Amino acid sequence: MGKIRSVGSSASLGLVGFATYSVHDALIKYLGVFYTPFQIVFFAVLFSFPLVTIYMVRNPKTGSLWPHNPYKMLFRVLSTTVAGFTAFYAFSVLPLAETYAILFLTPILITMLSIPLLGEQVGLHRSGAVILGFIGVVIVLQPSSNTLSLGHLAGLISVVSGAVNTIITRQIGHREKMSVMLLYPMLGNFVVMGMILPFVYEPMPLIHLKALALIAILGFVGMMCLVTAYKYCDAAIISPLQYSQIIWAGIFGFFFFDDAISTSLILGSALIILSAIYIIQREGNKAKSLKPVSSEISSRPETGVRPRYSILDTDD
Repeated sequence: MGKIRSVGSSASLGLVGFATYSVHDALIKYLGVFYTPFQIVFFAVLFSFPLVTIYMVRNPKTGSLWPHNPYKMLFRVLSTTVAGFTAFYAFSVLPLAETYAILFLTPILITMLSIPLLGEQVGLHRSGAVILGFIGVVIVLQPSSNTLSLGHLAGLISVVSGAVNTIITRQIGHREKMSVMLLYPMLGNFVVMGMILPFVYEPMPLIHLKALALIAILGFVGMMCLVTAYKYCDAAIISPLQYSQIIWAGIFGFFFFDDAISTSLILGSALIILSAIYIIQREGNKAKSLKPVSSEISSRPETGVRPRYSILDTDD
C-alpha cells in the first residue's frame, strides 16, 4: 500500500513539475514578442544563479566543481546552449502545442543516436516506433504546405542538440556531481548570451523583469519537483507524464495567444506521443534493454537549470 501511495504521490508531483514548465514556456512565448531569445535566456539564467547557488550550498556533497571529463562537458555545454536558444526561439514564434509536438521528438532521436554512439541495439519494435514518430512529425509540419519557417527549423535543431546533450549525459553522468551538471551549462549560456546581448539588448520595464525572474523560479521549482519524483518512482512512469504539457499548451494557446489547434496537429502529436511513450516504456524494462537510453528522459534541456532529463544517476 505504501508503494502505491509513493507512486501516486510521485506521479502527482511529476504532473505538477510539467505543469510548472508549461507556465514557464507560456511566459517565454509572451516575452518573445518583445525581445530576442538571446536576451530572454541571458536574464533567465542570471536570475537562476541565486537559486542554484543556494541549492549547491545546502547540498553537503557539492565538493569540487571541476568536471571529471572536461572535454565532454564542453560539448555538453555547447549542445545545451544551442538547445536552449533554439527552443526559446521556437516557443516565441510558433504555437505552443506545435512547438511541443516538435520537441517531443527528442526521445525518438535519442534512440537513433544511441546506435552509433552508445552501441545500443534497437530491435524491430523500437524501429517501428521511431518510424511512427517521424510520420507524426511529417503530419505536424506538413512540409508540402510551404508553411515551414525558421521557428520549425529552430525546434528541430533544439531536438538534435537536446538528444546529443542527453547522450553525453548518459556517458558522463555516473561520474559527475549534480552541481557540476547544473552549473556548467548555466555558465555557458550566461557567457555566450552575454557576449551577444549588447548587440540585441532592448530596455526592459519592471513587469518584464519580474516575468523573467518568475521564469527562473518556475524552472527551478519544476526541476525540484521532477528530481523528487524521479527519486521515488521509476522513470518509465514519470517520463510519459511530460506529454500532459500538450494539454496545457492547448489551454494557454487558446486563451492567451489565439493559437489554432488543427486536426493535423492533433493527429501528428498523438503519433509522436505514442511512439515516444512506447520507446520510454520499452527501454525502461531492463530485461529488454540492457542499456536504457531514453527511459530517463523527462523532456528537453534548455538553460541548464532546467533538466528536462534525469540527472539522478550523477554522484550528488
